[in-house]
Amino acid sequence: MGQIVRKPFKTYHHGDLREALIQAALGEVELGGPEAISIKALAKQLGVSQPAPYRHFADREALLEAVTAEAFRQFNVIMREAIEQSGKGSKLSRFAQAALAFGLERHGIYRLMFASRTMACAPKGSELHTAAMETLALLIESFEAPAVGLLRERQALKIWAGLHGIVMLAEQGLLTGESAQISREELLDEIVEQTKAALTVALQATEDRA
Repeated sequence: MGQIVRKPFKTYHHGDLREALIQAALGEVELGGPEAISIKALAKQLGVSQPAPYRHFADREALLEAVTAEAFRQFNVIMREAIEQSGKGSKLSRFAQAALAFGLERHGIYRLMFASRTMACAPKGSELHTAAMETLALLIESFEAPAVGLLRERQALKIWAGLHGIVMLAEQGLLTGESAQISREELLDEIVEQTKAALTVALQATEDRA
């Protein structure tokens, strides 16, 4: 798997305050999670007046939504690179391992994306919802399997549930002791292979009934 590439945060220059706020907020989230975002602190960091950010974002929640959408876009670039590169394992395995590395290495941003209320509150069709649906589409694409009903989608959700569980358990230090006899990467590979096998069986059963 390729190295996780961090998008450089842009310094503020006149006329680009919205983007500067998003990039500065991403930096704060990476260090301290979603709780670290403060519009007042960001304004001070960027050297602008405290009211200035509110010309671009009505409140902290609006800023969080924009920051989360940008995080998903960055994440999707990494996932696309992972499934398109030639290398060891299937596209699905490369997607899963790249997502695991992202979750473990950039946990503050991962929590903003997948363990906060920001995503749950995003209206359908919003910038954030669209970016998140692209993530799901990339995961489904990585299965390299025909579209039959919602079989791929169901298996994709199983992969994501397993992946998310590993990231959160690892962050809380619960993958230790006897459970540490298998690495996080090996555990995820097992989930991937079992899910692929289940999809193959389901597709064959559908074909047999046709």
